[in-house]
Amino acid sequence: MAFLKGDTKGQVQKELEGLSGKVKLVLFTQKQDCQYCRESRMLLEGVASLSDKITLEGHDFKGEANVVQEYKVDRAPAIAVVGTKDTGIRFYGVPAGHEFVSLLDAIRMTSVGDSGLSQQSRELVKQLTVPVHIQVFITLGCPYCPKAVTMGHKLALESDGIVSDMVEASEFPQLASKYNVFAVPKVVINEKIQFEGALPEPNFVQHVMKAK
Repeated sequence: MAFLKGDTKGQVQKELEGLSGKVKLVLFTQKQDCQYCRESRMLLEGVASLSDKITLEGHDFKGEANVVQEYKVDRAPAIAVVGTKDTGIRFYGVPAGHEFVSLLDAIRMTSVGDSGLSQQSRELVKQLTVPVHIQVFITLGCPYCPKAVTMGHKLALESDGIVSDMVEASEFPQLASKYNVFAVPKVVINEKIQFEGALPEPNFVQHVMKAK
């Protein structure tokens, strides 16, 4: 799996030129039973090399329990996106293919510190009274999945009470089986609210608000 070569590298570098604040990508890998840990590291190293605003911090998922607990990750490869604080944005599985767009979107909005949500959505999210965990199941070949992933990440950036995960279904088949993931994107909220498809922002937020 080759990353960031030739024209692609130049295009990504150009897209990252507008970053303002610093972004830290915290990567958790393990030496065994991790199909795409190496590829995830290679991809993030390539991205971090293209901007002085981006740093990569690597950790051993099996050997650094304190950091694992700090970021509350429960499998590898895992990526936490951190700005001035932990955003709650997570990637489980390599964010390659169509999901590379989601990674760049997460970096950009973390850097500027703005989710880009409508004012109505921002006001609704303030009404949440319980922690919200969003899981967006995807496959790397799905062209519609990045929209759902980024919507979850926008909500996580907007609210300290929301954590939103991209979950690559083929890398975590047991998890996909648990939630009966037969089509993607599939979104699971707090274990009990589920829907399929890349919904428009108002509809996505309506589902999230059912958790309050």
